[in-house]
Amino acid sequence: MSEASVLIIDDEPLMRLSMVDALKAVGYQVQEASTGDEGIERSRTSRYDVVITDLRMPGSTGLQVVQACKEFSSDTEVVVITAHGSVETAVQAMKLGAYDYITKPFSMDELLLTVDRATQVVALRKENTALRQELEGKFSFEGIVGKHDRMRQVIEKIKLVSTTDATVLITGESGTGKEVFANAIHRNSPRREYALIKVSCAALPETLLEAELFGHEKGAFTGALKQRRGRFELAHKGTLFLDEIGEISPMVQVKLLRVLQERQFERVGGTETVECDVRLVCATQKDLKKEVDEGRFREDLYYRLHVVQVRLPPLRERKEDILVLADHLLHSSLSKTTCAVNGFSPQAREVLLRYSFPGNVRELENTIERGVALAQNKQEIEVWDLCGHQGCPFLGGTPQEGCGFCQEGLCNQPTPSAGDSSGISSPMTGTLAEVREKIERDYIVEVLNRTEWSRTIAAKSLGLSRKALWEKCKRYGISDSVESEE
Repeated sequence: MSEASVLIIDDEPLMRLSMVDALKAVGYQVQEASTGDEGIERSRTSRYDVVITDLRMPGSTGLQVVQACKEFSSDTEVVVITAHGSVETAVQAMKLGAYDYITKPFSMDELLLTVDRATQVVALRKENTALRQELEGKFSFEGIVGKHDRMRQVIEKIKLVSTTDATVLITGESGTGKEVFANAIHRNSPRREYALIKVSCAALPETLLEAELFGHEKGAFTGALKQRRGRFELAHKGTLFLDEIGEISPMVQVKLLRVLQERQFERVGGTETVECDVRLVCATQKDLKKEVDEGRFREDLYYRLHVVQVRLPPLRERKEDILVLADHLLHSSLSKTTCAVNGFSPQAREVLLRYSFPGNVRELENTIERGVALAQNKQEIEVWDLCGHQGCPFLGGTPQEGCGFCQEGLCNQPTPSAGDSSGISSPMTGTLAEVREKIERDYIVEVLNRTEWSRTIAAKSLGLSRKALWEKCKRYGISDSVESEE
């Protein structure tokens, strides 16, 4: 059964009633109008998937109905009904945008078939629009998360440059999202209907990189069994993204400079000149100006690439984006799993804010994915889920090599309470072991209070067995009576 909406406009009551009954019988949502004027007014105030209209009616004619419907909604398909002597008028209606016409007399089966085809066209158009919006949402600027002033400035700058053909040089530390911005530039450019081709210059040696960029002819070198087009050819009329541009050799720099100057090149081992129309976006974590000063990068090529430079700030320089990004990445990770986690614990959020994230957004993304994977049976992601090891110092264990939180001492630092906006903990005295035990005892009591002293639920939240929790409670003198003391 179809749920498409249909408007029938016909001044003959019996004909109108027959069509209404036939369409409702197979599930269409049907409304009716007895004149062209009434039909035009209904189309103005409501949207229909299909409008069926007679051509000859008092007042507004079928042609005027077609014009009005297409003006109000280009997605609406119009089917016109005409007598044998008015076929020429029906053809005129199709030139105005009508989907099809049927001639009187006609059977209800013919009408249903025509309407079914029209609704399929409407449904396909809606599906394509939804997919396009989903794709554009994934790569457009709306998909880039950042509220820090510097990030907003970067986004505004790229919005401006995306609509041009200017070469863009994106700089920033590893993991800051240079490829994400390259995607956004292409998706918002006039070249978005063509290919975005990506090359990692650091991943290929000099000889292979040259063939990868410019292609090669059959027999150009050992293993070249046939002609192969390079990335510049594949990106024709589109965008070419060269990641880690600072790693290319002097020989490849010379060839790249020629392409940028003349918009043409020869394949490796060939003599035929290939024309190319490519928009270039480059990225590097190196200081190319310093590379030029030290003789490792051509100055003329540098200025060819340095048309518009965009520097992406590291995550440690935009701390206010960390939790916004963490919540965004958590939502993204949860959409791919059946995990019941609904957020981060206050301690986990505080540790995320304090960590320096040397790997930037990429490290944050990996950290959140690890937290989701290890917190499958919890309501909140805890610090030790982010660390990835059960011996987390937050639980009284020892620092683990390779854990950034441990190396920066965040796992065993006392964190402010949720209501403490100062971010400064009250002074504590005693040996490190004594302070650690006090923090562990207080946190166990906090979790027990939060779980209404259900040791089974608390043990799961703490990442302990019920026996291990019982032993810690015994060691620290924690009992149900502590609840009234807190």
